[in-house]
Amino acid sequence: MIEHILKDSLSVKDQFIRENIEKLIFLSERIAQAFTNNKKLMICGNGGSAADAQHIAAEFVNRYEMERPSLPAIALTTDTSVLTSIGNDYSFKEIFSKQIKAMGLDGDVLLAISTSGNSENVVKAVKDARD
Repeated sequence: MIEHILKDSLSVKDQFIRENIEKLIFLSERIAQAFTNNKKLMICGNGGSAADAQHIAAEFVNRYEMERPSLPAIALTTDTSVLTSIGNDYSFKEIFSKQIKAMGLDGDVLLAISTSGNSENVVKAVKDARD
């Protein structure tokens, strides 16, 4: 049973890479360009994707596999006072958008993580980041 689960996991990851390698390369290049231009990476997501956002930001700010200068990355999922005040005063749909409007600059990159692709607050964040 465990072997079957692991093989299925590998198969899904292999398929994802085959189907999305060009998008992953494009994203990597955009993030690198932003860092080169003294811009930042902003990351958002809900639930497990929020945890992924925090992990990714930590790897950029701290280091990943080797010593290097810190890179500016912010998980928009970490400030509970900001998240709850926006959710309470406006709506949960606004929790990332309002942060992007407050801190986002032209040339910054938003990495929006959603397992379904339908999370209203993540979709709105992408739309607002483009504006």
